[in-house]
Amino acid sequence: MALAVEGGIDTRVQIVAILATVLMFGLVLELVRRRRLVERYALLWMSAALALMVLAIWRDLLNIGSDFLGIAVPANALFLVAFGVIFVLLLHFSVATSRLGDETKILAQEVARLDEQQRRLRSNTNGGEASREPNGDQREREPAAPSSARTSDQ
Repeated sequence: MALAVEGGIDTRVQIVAILATVLMFGLVLELVRRRRLVERYALLWMSAALALMVLAIWRDLLNIGSDFLGIAVPANALFLVAFGVIFVLLLHFSVATSRLGDETKILAQEVARLDEQQRRLRSNTNGGEASREPNGDQREREPAAPSSARTSDQ
């Protein structure tokens, strides 16, 4: 009798795992549709959902993998793999954040350079006179022209 109850629990857990991965897959698709998630990250998350789906459907795969890695408890193998994936994701996002910070700094320098160039051109065009504002500021208050520099999402 205990085997029937245990088998029923395993089946329920398997169904819940399958439903959770289907919901995860649907959430990723919805985020892509609403343009909240870039396609390259969506592929990453969809791959993770697919891997979880395979583990949810093929029960013995986790046992085979843990035996191959020499880990006695299959759940520990799953946590080890999840930790590794999270580590790689954090490293990737750190690299992307660093690159975006560098690009932001370069773009800010370019905007400052163009702003200075625009002020020089205005002062040369006005016969050497800079327009004065009531507060004593020597330059006009206009937004800087956008830079033609292109940022990439790679």
